[in-house]
Amino acid sequence: MKKMTNRLALAVMLGGLGIDAFAQPRMLNLEGAPDLNAEHWYSIQAAGEEGGKPIEVYIYGEIGFWGVTSGDFIRDLKEIDDGVSEVLVHFDTVGGDLFDGIAIHNTLRALGERCTGQIDGACFSAGSVAVCGAHKVRMADNAMFMIHNPWTFMAGDSNELRQMADMMDKAFEGIVASYQHRALNIDDAELRRMINDTTWLTASEAMTHGFVDEVFGEVAPLVNNAALGKILNRYRNVPEAALRLVGEVEQPPADEPDPATEPEPDPVTTTPEAAELAAKLATDCAAAGLSNCVSYLIKASALASAEAVQAHFNRAKEVRAACMVAKRPDDAQALIEAGLTGEQAKAKLFEKLAANSGQVEISNLPPVDDGPQASAHQPPTANEVYARRRNQASKGGKQA
Repeated sequence: MKKMTNRLALAVMLGGLGIDAFAQPRMLNLEGAPDLNAEHWYSIQAAGEEGGKPIEVYIYGEIGFWGVTSGDFIRDLKEIDDGVSEVLVHFDTVGGDLFDGIAIHNTLRALGERCTGQIDGACFSAGSVAVCGAHKVRMADNAMFMIHNPWTFMAGDSNELRQMADMMDKAFEGIVASYQHRALNIDDAELRRMINDTTWLTASEAMTHGFVDEVFGEVAPLVNNAALGKILNRYRNVPEAALRLVGEVEQPPADEPDPATEPEPDPVTTTPEAAELAAKLATDCAAAGLSNCVSYLIKASALASAEAVQAHFNRAKEVRAACMVAKRPDDAQALIEAGLTGEQAKAKLFEKLAANSGQVEISNLPPVDDGPQASAHQPPTANEVYARRRNQASKGGKQA
């Protein structure tokens, strides 16, 4: 039994908690635009009829996701491009699919001098690959630029894993080549080091290295990318400035008065009805594996009514179910007594699983099916039983 870092095992477990995971292996180098769909990562506006106004493209979101690929992007851009108008491509993205990023890079590069990339906020990972295809790159002075190694996960045998590793090495070379399409002020060895180390750059640093041609004054991104902040958990050495771009930094709380002492819950009623509710609750808890939570549930519900008791019991069952799926049953009592709902418990369990995901066991044993095992001996069907009885009757046998 060997131990190794395995993000796939974590993704499978999180899927059981209802937390979305990738459906297939992906290579991640991981509104001013009217009607920009929240479940869409780009929007394209045609040039103004009065002339002189560029075609404007907004890459705001996670590249290659929501079922939308670089092929869709390229098709839509070609439909609007008149071949002569300037093309201004705005970027505020945490990255996404590497190969979609490379395809966008090559599309922008083919536009030649007509294309300008403008970094309005975040330009990380596959986004930084894509923007480097533009002839000219501008960057807001409060924006952030990041380059790093590709990342993926997959399942397969040792040969398939080796093939994937070889393919990722080739993808790395594609990243290097994409950045070197710009006139960088660093040599090949330094560029490779920066990619391997996951390097975060301010606007002035990005311009010093040659990734950016011009730095301009602060601009507010046209949509809020805060929902993408958790994606930064994939990346290493994330600076606070990058987190601020996607709204993930918690502001220090203002001084608050000492919190008032929480009122004690209503005293438990001792009427015959309450005694009956307590007895039923104890029985239900025993059947659900929650016997250690009976006293808490009695106190929390105050046995006020059958509905109140049932609501607390159902919530406790949801929390325990989440803990069982996460294979952390010992956490159930503490989460229940913390008053968490099932969804809140899932979030807590996610944090614990993510924190402890560095080492997981890899076993060559097939997964155990939790359902009942099929018996080699199958019981007779009803027709077989009646046929046997008729046969016994014809021979004078006794029927059961």
